[in-house]
Amino acid sequence: MQFSSNTMRLNNADTVPYLTYNSLSEIKFINHAFSTRLGGVSEGIFSSMNMAFNRGDDPDRVSENYKRICNSAGFEFESLTASAQDHHTYVRAVTKADRGVGIYKPRDMESVDALITNESGVTLVTYYADCTPLFFVDVNKKAIGLAHAGWRGTVGRIGEKVVEKMTALYGTDPADIVAAIGPAISVCCYEVDTPCAERFLAMTDLETDKFVFPKGGEKFMLNLLECNRRILISAGVKPENITLSDLCTNCNSDLLWSHRATKGDRGTMSAFMCIKA
Repeated sequence: MQFSSNTMRLNNADTVPYLTYNSLSEIKFINHAFSTRLGGVSEGIFSSMNMAFNRGDDPDRVSENYKRICNSAGFEFESLTASAQDHHTYVRAVTKADRGVGIYKPRDMESVDALITNESGVTLVTYYADCTPLFFVDVNKKAIGLAHAGWRGTVGRIGEKVVEKMTALYGTDPADIVAAIGPAISVCCYEVDTPCAERFLAMTDLETDKFVFPKGGEKFMLNLLECNRRILISAGVKPENITLSDLCTNCNSDLLWSHRATKGDRGTMSAFMCIKA
């Protein structure tokens, strides 16, 4: 397996691999990680690091996968709190009282595509397999967020909603946010039809020609990462504080789960982030 990135680092490649952002690793009060498809105990189409409990995998194996990556990346298993994603834009603020939800405790809410917190001792967990992860760190107020931005969530400006909720609850100044976007399916591989493209072309405040590219035959190539970057900038995040991953999930499907590459027969990756105690 070849790994090459200017923005991310592959850690513990020979045991339980996980990715980190170079830019986020410079922020000393957080820990973050993004899982791969390697290093777990799942079998069959889920082999081997599947983080999803809802795709038909053995839940005991999924739990073991979580314990393994927590051990590898330095998270406390008991601190995990998961989203309940369905491609909408609800942002949930969580606390220590929510530890375990969606992992070793039942979900207590549906339709949660983003999580935020300003408490240590709780680790945010969100899910991906081509859709775009968004990482948020308020380096002044010491608050964090994770969001799942598929094409519907991106059109719904979930990144902007995270910034707004962090501002409302934690007093965040958007200019203090350091953000990272991806890994996700990239413009090289993300072909969409006209109805999908039209939703993005309607975002006229964002210079749509920078992320929607006609291909012919009523098909378009879409750059979800760039669209999300422009949404964050419009929400007040400084351009120089935003890092885009250079890893396409489809192009790197030996390392990362890709819904398109596997035609849907797949496991799922997770993003993790916590404030250190």
